[in-house]
Amino acid sequence: MQTPPASTAAPTSAPPNGSAAPARSAAFRDLVPGIAGMALVGSSVTVSRALVDAPLFATQAVRYAAAALLLFGLARAARVPVHRPRGREWLWLAGIAATGLVLFNVAVVRGVAHAEPAVIAVAVASVPVLLGLLGPLLEGRRPSRRVLLAAPVVVAGAVLVEGTGRTDAAGVAWAALALGCEAAFTLLAVPVLRRHGAWGVSVHAVWLGALMLAGLAAVFESPAALSSLGRAQWAATGYLAVMVTAVAFLLWYRTVAAVGAGRAGLLTGIAPLAAAGAGVLTGSGIPGPAVWLGLLVVIAGLAAGLRPDRAPRSTPTLPA
Repeated sequence: MQTPPASTAAPTSAPPNGSAAPARSAAFRDLVPGIAGMALVGSSVTVSRALVDAPLFATQAVRYAAAALLLFGLARAARVPVHRPRGREWLWLAGIAATGLVLFNVAVVRGVAHAEPAVIAVAVASVPVLLGLLGPLLEGRRPSRRVLLAAPVVVAGAVLVEGTGRTDAAGVAWAALALGCEAAFTLLAVPVLRRHGAWGVSVHAVWLGALMLAGLAAVFESPAALSSLGRAQWAATGYLAVMVTAVAFLLWYRTVAAVGAGRAGLLTGIAPLAAAGAGVLTGSGIPGPAVWLGLLVVIAGLAAGLRPDRAPRSTPTLPA
């Protein structure tokens, strides 16, 4: 199923030929799922525009319910055991669903009513700082100095990519809530990833989130509101359910379990890059000089923070 979180430190000994290449390639393989997951999350910005006029809770409930069924079916097909939560695990998983799924979507949708989307995006782009500091503490380790130094660089690049925008006090509050929810999505998963793995955490968080959103839809929205959705809105909901929820969740939690929340948090800087790229592909225009500068800054920050440590050279062994 899912292996326990691997240490980010370099191996204590190099391969027989004295080269550290295998260790570095293994570290990069651990990062690839998280990179792909954040790219999918970034693409959701453009897709979500189709759901501006859709009922918030009902649409999101359908999205997460479909994603939960898909994840469960894939787990059964792949013969991956999904363990039943026990004890405090219910609290951690419910916390992921309540913050990373329900409250985050509410904060984004309500926030853009008081602030330009760039303000919310910049707040969410500050997640690497929180994850770099709090993630290792939850894992029982000291924060990496390299990650802490690289996180503000990634945030600065994301700010340049997304730009700044107008807002009011309510917009700032919603942006802060979105930041906290985005960080909680990863931090609350740390205590349960070891036993449940990426599959278990994804399945349980998604079906719990679907139940919460369905309850909110029953209280605050009309069940008949879904009948007003058009083909484009249903297509957007399907893409969010399959790619941005089921696939992206699995990819992201796999990287968090492998490299730790601190290093994985730097990958959130990829989401604004993917959002900018999706905007170009959908005809939103070519980014300006500040965006290109931001891209270079984010890449530099990621390269600095995710660079694997050098493995010490082993002492040559003389033949007998």
